[in-house]
Amino acid sequence: MENTEEQIREAFQEKNWNEIKTHDSWSVFKSMAEFVNGYETLAKIGPCVAIFGSARLKPDNKYYKMAEETAYILVKKGFGIITGGGPGIMEAGNKGAHFGGGKSVGLNIILPNEQKANQFVDQDKSLNFNYFYVRKTMFMRYSQGYIAFPGGFGTLDEVSEAITLIQTNKLISFPIVLVGKDFWDGLVNWFKKELLSNQLISENDLNIFHVVDTVEDAVKIIEDFYNKYALKPNF
Repeated sequence: MENTEEQIREAFQEKNWNEIKTHDSWSVFKSMAEFVNGYETLAKIGPCVAIFGSARLKPDNKYYKMAEETAYILVKKGFGIITGGGPGIMEAGNKGAHFGGGKSVGLNIILPNEQKANQFVDQDKSLNFNYFYVRKTMFMRYSQGYIAFPGGFGTLDEVSEAITLIQTNKLISFPIVLVGKDFWDGLVNWFKKELLSNQLISENDLNIFHVVDTVEDAVKIIEDFYNKYALKPNF
């Protein structure tokens, strides 16, 4: 039986490492179950584009509206939409997919504040995860493109991981689009000033992603890529 948090705390206080190791062993099976459920569900869905961004942006925000429009256009072109399933930009992506008549997938993370899937996620395509790393694997494996709108640490984490996996050839090259030049240009300029100038990345690494300002440009990058290359699993 899985140890409770109180038992684990007591084990640390008593330095009972065997109890701690037992808990770690059980967590392997919990994460394995999330992997299996995610693979079995998402493998049936078909090509999707992931839309990322802040959970804090409201429907009257311009980036919320742009994310909704982007998702709507993409599903009309045959893509499904995958988001983190929560509010803000995630809700906007699912909303656009829903009203566009396309597949609307939500990979929800279980948090202390009890984040719930937004109302626009298809009921049969809503998955809940305890582990961020399992959830991110699902995004990487089953997304055929990334479109990131302004967001916080979570958005930066997801974008950075995708760029890193493509840079290191652990993930096939697919489009990564950052929407909102006013928001992203400061970060990109820092990449050039600090990372590139100190030879911590190569100049080609800056071509892994694109920064755009319009819905049309974001969609065009995805569409142009897949008019040239076949859709296939990411890794």
